[in-house]
Formats: sequence, C-alpha cells, structure tokens
Amino acid sequence: MAAEETDTGSGPVTLRRSVPAGAERRAAELCWGAFGRKLGPALNPPDKAVPFLAARLDADRAVCAFAGGELVAFAEYQLGGQEPAKGAATAVLRTYGRIRGLYRLALLALFENHPKRGRLVVAGIAVDPGFRGQGIGSLLVEELAAIAAERGCREIRLDVIDTNSRAKALYERLGFATVRTIRTPYLRRLLGFGAVTTMCRSVAPKGLPAQ
Repeated sequence: MAAEETDTGSGPVTLRRSVPAGAERRAAELCWGAFGRKLGPALNPPDKAVPFLAARLDADRAVCAFAGGELVAFAEYQLGGQEPAKGAATAVLRTYGRIRGLYRLALLALFENHPKRGRLVVAGIAVDPGFRGQGIGSLLVEELAAIAAERGCREIRLDVIDTNSRAKALYERLGFATVRTIRTPYLRRLLGFGAVTTMCRSVAPKGLPAQ
C-alpha cells in the first residue's frame, strides 16, 4: 500500500505499511526504547538485543510513521491463521549461546501469542519519546484497524501491562474494552510488572456491516 500522509497538528506524518529496507535498525531501537524494561531479562545487553530485534523483524507485518523523513513510531502485528515467523529459537541460541539462550527462550515464551483466525493481535506500539502526545499512537491503531478489516478480521486484541496506565487509557479512548486481567506478581521483580490486561476492539470486515 502506498504511504498515506496526515497531519497531527504539529506537522505532517506519513504512515507506511511495512518497514522499508534500511529502517530495521531504527525500528528495533524504537521497540527497545518502549519495551526494553520488559524484554531486558530475556534479551539484554542492549548491544545484542537491538541487532537481534532488527534481524527478527517481520517487515511486512508492521506499520510505520515518519515525520520529516525519520521513522518516529512503529507498530507490529500478527494475524490469526497466518504462519508465524520461524527460526526464532535458533536465532536466540546462536546470539546468546546454548546455556544462556535456553533461559532466555523460557522468558520469551511468556510473551508469545498465537492469534485465532479472524483476529489481529498487536504485538507492540512504540513511539519516539519526542513525538508522544501528538496523536501518532492513535493513527497507528486506526491503520491497524483498517488492515484488520481488509484481512477479514472481526477484532483487534492487544495486551497492556499494569505499569502502563497511559497506554491503557489511550486504548480505552480508541474503543478497546478489557477482556481479562492476568495477575503475575511473581514476575514483578524480574520483569517490572505484576499484571497483564488483554483488551479487545471489534472490527467490521471490509464489505460487511458492523456487529
């Protein structure tokens, strides 16, 4: 899909479906900036984590936001019924070694998600700190909703941790409702959060009326 330009009120922002070649490292840096505390125990140190994330990025399952030619926000997603990316376990073991890699794989398994058919799952939304509060996150969510409708999905799901109340409030404003909250106090010391809330927003597949 061609890039689409919109204005956030503080300047034009261009949305693009997929990560263009050469921008993988920048996307990985945004991801690490947003989720480094959460992913750190599994992927630290940063000098290994960022290249690892860049190499494992599925460029076709992403939406990017550019301002002034710079990638300033990034969203990843998974589609139900779509084959997941392969080779992740091998890549972890190759990057971190067999002994340390097995421990890291166990931690990464906590974040795995296998969406059902008819569902788009948001793997993560990351916005450069200098561009937060300008509506870019909302633009990315609406673009993901458009993708979901075009792919015949009936809902979008995402997870938000208990320490990110700002994101949860944003998703509620955008029409997401809480489905469930799983409390994991045993992870608070290790990962920095003690509960994960799953939120859902209904989508009308393209060509069909909303339910």
